[in-house]
Amino acid sequence: MFTRPFLPSLTELLDLELIDTDLYRGINEYPDDGREILYGGQVAAQALMAAGLTVPAERFPHSMHGYFLRPGRRAAPVVFRVERDRDGRSFSARRVTALQSGEVIFDLTASFHVDEPGGEYTTAMPDDLPDPDDCVTLGYADQFPNADARVIPPTVTEQGGRVVSGRLWIRARERLADDRLVQACALAYLSDIGTGFQRPELSWIAQGGASLDHALWFRTPIRADEWLYSSMVPLHAAGARGLYVGSVFERGTGILGATFAQEVLMRPTRPA
Repeated sequence: MFTRPFLPSLTELLDLELIDTDLYRGINEYPDDGREILYGGQVAAQALMAAGLTVPAERFPHSMHGYFLRPGRRAAPVVFRVERDRDGRSFSARRVTALQSGEVIFDLTASFHVDEPGGEYTTAMPDDLPDPDDCVTLGYADQFPNADARVIPPTVTEQGGRVVSGRLWIRARERLADDRLVQACALAYLSDIGTGFQRPELSWIAQGGASLDHALWFRTPIRADEWLYSSMVPLHAAGARGLYVGSVFERGTGILGATFAQEVLMRPTRPA
């Protein structure tokens, strides 16, 4: 009988091992079930956690920018090296290099900020969305097993029957700690869940290949283990690259929790 391989929870993925000063090691999802490539959101979340472990407790992530340089492999651990660029009066800046077998697979810059008062404005979440229970599960959700992702109509059916949309309900599958760093890292994990660069003008190319770079701005503290509305809008495609931006709202409150932008590789599909 087939035995399902060990699947670390998101909490376990974010519980990095300290192996030396500013040097951490993480574990991987499904390390031994034949799935060769790591989910990029896992690496980004762990890199942000490594950075956050080196800043004062009252400073929280407000932005991160990552570059996916090489595919990560599930069969090998990832080591995260943190560089403390600056600790100012209210901001801290960190750089994190994610390494496998001595090679850099991901680079992250992250900034942390203390809570400060200021003027407030936010855009509103749509109020006519279907309930998550009335939406179908994203067809390739097994690529990120610690997330629950539901497709919100209208949808597009790609060749092969994959149903995609520019709008999703997303959340972490488990209840997470009441810790803003943990919740922010979980949101980083979720923010890499995309549905492709869906435009009818681009039907002749691979609509959303490998991620090239990813930026995430944390706006208002939200829980990643509650349902979140993620809206993605394609902006531009040229030169074998496509750019889309997104917003993440908390379902219960309707507040804007984060915004993100991602660039993906979009090379022409090879003839069969």
